[in-house]
Amino acid sequence: MSRVGRVERITKESSVLVEVDLDGSGKVEVSTGVPFYDHMLTAFGSHASFDLTVQATGDVDIDAHHTVEDVAIVLGQALRQALGDKAGIRRFGDAWIPMDETLAHAAVDVSGRPYCVHTGEPDVMVGFVVGGNYPTVLNRHVFESIAFHAQIALHLRVIHGRDPHHITEAEYKAFARALRAATESDPRVGGIPSTKGVL
Repeated sequence: MSRVGRVERITKESSVLVEVDLDGSGKVEVSTGVPFYDHMLTAFGSHASFDLTVQATGDVDIDAHHTVEDVAIVLGQALRQALGDKAGIRRFGDAWIPMDETLAHAAVDVSGRPYCVHTGEPDVMVGFVVGGNYPTVLNRHVFESIAFHAQIALHLRVIHGRDPHHITEAEYKAFARALRAATESDPRVGGIPSTKGVL
């Protein structure tokens, strides 16, 4: 059964199309108008081994916020669509990702109950802009938006780190690897991995 999600969302602030195949091989095409975000979403798709297409245009001349937020919303919706009834998946996944001086950890439960805990970023992240186009203060908002719209529980923490680029990239990669593990097929699970019978 195909586990593909395709969602399009158009507002006065942005136009976003996301397609995701959970059983892909990491083939990624991303264009959002925010170069560092493109880099992060490319890392996310590649390390999750999802086939991922993101096409977005927005009012980046004003600020990156609207486009970054809207892409996160649509990515979450596409992931939720691709998951279907979640039969046969592992459901839980976690990953530790080092990037030079940085270490990030992500834990995921594909629970149907959206929740996000995001901790550990140093204070410098509040006012830092990577590459002149991506404010790292948006990191938490991105992960909260994806978790809410994908209906997953996500705990993401920075254990330590100094460089905002490294911190952000380690977070995206940790989330990718944890989500990959959680959404993979488990040959020992024939139905829904929950005592409730539904996720």
